[in-house]
Amino acid sequence: MPDLAAPLIAWYRENARDLPWRQPGFGAWGTLVSEFMLQQTPVARVIPHLEGWLQRWPTPTALAADPPAAAVTQWANLGYPRRALWLHRAAVEIRDRHAGVVPREVDDLLALTGIGDYTARAVAAFAYGDRHPVVDTNTRRVLARAVDGRSQPGPPSKGDLAAMAAILPADSAEAAIVNAAAMELGAVVCTARAARCDACPIADRCAWRAAGHPDTGDTRRRQARYEGSDRQARGAVLQALRGAVGHALADAAVIPDWSDPAQRDRAIDSLIADGLVEASGGTLRLPH
Repeated sequence: MPDLAAPLIAWYRENARDLPWRQPGFGAWGTLVSEFMLQQTPVARVIPHLEGWLQRWPTPTALAADPPAAAVTQWANLGYPRRALWLHRAAVEIRDRHAGVVPREVDDLLALTGIGDYTARAVAAFAYGDRHPVVDTNTRRVLARAVDGRSQPGPPSKGDLAAMAAILPADSAEAAIVNAAAMELGAVVCTARAARCDACPIADRCAWRAAGHPDTGDTRRRQARYEGSDRQARGAVLQALRGAVGHALADAAVIPDWSDPAQRDRAIDSLIADGLVEASGGTLRLPH
């Protein structure tokens, strides 16, 4: 296993982007919220939403005191709005189980609604400074290329955590930097479509580069097109209900001109099933 930690740490200290969640004292709640928002959403879109969210709800207890509808409304156009509902439920659980303090232990974090392996370890490592491997899509690509000599990573697996753990230094603070550096490298240098090997701090130790950048195939799951999709219809329904400002709308008044009535109804039914919309007496509203 090549030593990747030392050059990653040096590179990150010089080149890391100035992002809100990397500021000293940002806190575990801010870290948790940012990680929820960053799932499948670009950084540039997240930052203004994150700032608005933390101004409104600076603690889990503050969010838990408001109805779920407030969280779904504040989520606005970030996409995948179930994350807003899950984050609200997690805030309630943090208030009720942990006296309003985001837990530190990975198992406690995993027990919260909407939190998986990545988010739990990200909070433990970045907010609390504990030594854990943290693996996201960018990290997996860096490891696939630098260690395994593959152009793209395979499907996510539990082995990803072991692969990341293998390159972490023993020191907890340095381990946190390596976790962040691997993600950053994948986001801005070792990108999926155009790896910039000339700017890479570990190019001289990269198995993929040494092999001549072979195309080893791409088994990543492709995201379905948004335009014309059920996801777009769901978003339109939620946008209409957000505009109702706490009031219910008649079912027939929610995106009545949608080009595909069957898709509209399917979107509403799925939102009700997900708990994002409540139906009563022929009306629809955000959850309370």
